[in-house]
Amino acid sequence: MQLNTFFIKWRAIFVLSLIAVGFIIIYVQYAKLALEQKKTFSAKPPVIERGSIVDRNGKPLAVQTNFYHFGVTPKMIKNVAGFSVAVANTLDMNASDIASRITMNKESNFIYLKKKLTQEEYNELSEIVKKNNYISFCQFDKIPGRIYPENNLASQLIGYMGDDGKGLSGIEYSQQDILSPPITAETTEDIYGDNIYLTIDANLQYKLEKIAQKTMEKTQAENMMIIAADAHNGEILSYISLPSANLNSFTSANAEETIDRPAATAYEPGSVFKIFSTAAFIDSGAFATDKIFLCDGIYEQTTNLGEHFRITCLDHHGWVSAREALKYSCNDALAQMSELIDTDTFLSYIHKFGFGEKTGIELPSESRGSVKSTDDKYWSARSKPTMSIGQEISVNALQMVHAATTLANKGQPIKLTVIKRITDKNGNEKYLHSSEYEERVLKASTAKYILSCMETTAQSGTGHNANLGDISIGVKTGTAQMADPIKGGYSETDFLSNCLAIFPVEAPEIILYIVIEKAKGETYAGRIVAPVIAETADEIIDHLGLNRNSAASLEHSGTISIIENDPIAIGSKIPNFIGRPKRDIIPLLEQTKYNFIIHGEGWVVSQNPLPGTPVTENMTIELILE
Repeated sequence: MQLNTFFIKWRAIFVLSLIAVGFIIIYVQYAKLALEQKKTFSAKPPVIERGSIVDRNGKPLAVQTNFYHFGVTPKMIKNVAGFSVAVANTLDMNASDIASRITMNKESNFIYLKKKLTQEEYNELSEIVKKNNYISFCQFDKIPGRIYPENNLASQLIGYMGDDGKGLSGIEYSQQDILSPPITAETTEDIYGDNIYLTIDANLQYKLEKIAQKTMEKTQAENMMIIAADAHNGEILSYISLPSANLNSFTSANAEETIDRPAATAYEPGSVFKIFSTAAFIDSGAFATDKIFLCDGIYEQTTNLGEHFRITCLDHHGWVSAREALKYSCNDALAQMSELIDTDTFLSYIHKFGFGEKTGIELPSESRGSVKSTDDKYWSARSKPTMSIGQEISVNALQMVHAATTLANKGQPIKLTVIKRITDKNGNEKYLHSSEYEERVLKASTAKYILSCMETTAQSGTGHNANLGDISIGVKTGTAQMADPIKGGYSETDFLSNCLAIFPVEAPEIILYIVIEKAKGETYAGRIVAPVIAETADEIIDHLGLNRNSAASLEHSGTISIIENDPIAIGSKIPNFIGRPKRDIIPLLEQTKYNFIIHGEGWVVSQNPLPGTPVTENMTIELILE
């Protein structure tokens, strides 16, 4: 039988064609891959370690740590009840609540059960996950975090860092790029932020905050501020704004606790402002210090345009000089004094003191306050005499302290600061604050005269409750009616009570300013703020070791006993290294779990992180020895 060769040939051609097409496709793909630019695989992203915030002595106030977000895939959990019970204690949650959340999201691929677990909680929970074989549906996300060892201490100054690693307020916000330098597409190496040493003394801050809390309770005030500054260099030693927030639970704080009042809140200062008005009058030559004015209890004027106004005084003081006007806080005399100075000259002094402008301190959200000009639509015939007694002008607490540096430094103001120095991660100094003098405002003789008037006020005037006795102090009190936001005008019940102090008068070292807002009952600053000035000044003097006539003396036998210390062990939390000699630290340098940075010789005087801080992997422990 003869075979049909046509079909055989056709099949062969068909098969060979398929093979040829296949080779062509392979060749094209190979050529495409050969010519295509090779893909580059991105390396592991650089580590970013945020710098610490510490006080002037190196005490940690904000330190880097790691937190963990714990999440699950609900639809993969077979025994919801058993899992919920197993993790409840570590998560500090009710098992029923955990089960309810999982059940409600049963079809979800992923939900977070709890965020920001500590290293200790993570260690415990990860053991539970491994032991019970929950690995298939559990996930831990490691995120950089922040621990604030002192909780509420100076919270508005320090500020807060959000979950995204960026500062949201205070120094954490204003110094974001220093604490955590920004990365770019070209960044390949690990980044370590610089450490910021604040000017505040944490121990002094703690002592003064206790005084402030006690005062708030006693006066039933709504809020309170205390600023203590070094008169020589403008460094803020204590920065208090109450109520305050616990920085470790900042997101649950109410709005009042997060307000940085010394920087952000503008208010009428009332009679405290009279020292700056009087300084302008005297310095400009408007009248001599021996000129006297008759106070009959009321200052009343009618302009040629028919505008009539009056300013009342608390008493009929009779004939008074500028010194006596400040001593008795006489509104009538101050208003009369304002007639003798040219308006533009008066306003220029106010601006030179720094009112109406930001101080430039390293904090966000600082208000400018408000100083009227003659072009202002609200300017009137009563504006200048009213401003001279601290009304129709708004200031912030930092501006008041900045203006006081002019009096404390013979007429030349100093720029305020809250940053003492900046170091890199190895402790190398990159910045050190030095005094920054500004343009002269007053003659030295004028500043000296105003200080002597303030001393008179403390000795026998409205500020006598602030008198220290063994150290000279100059003060000026002020009680201002606050604006009524509902009815307009001034409130009949809400007052702002404040007092400014400078001491010692003959050689100023400290400027102290205290504000109490909306106290209940007694509101007169001479009665509720001046005593707090005295108590606070005493605390500062003793803490800093300033010379005083009543200073206590101590005797020592001269015998010192040295006891051998037990070895230092590092467990789940950082131990207390304070007081340990260097010989106790040396053995720890041989281990590889932690990074030790040691500065100086002798004994440990400060450490970062603080004792009790949870230990994290590859943690850096910095010790200062003296």
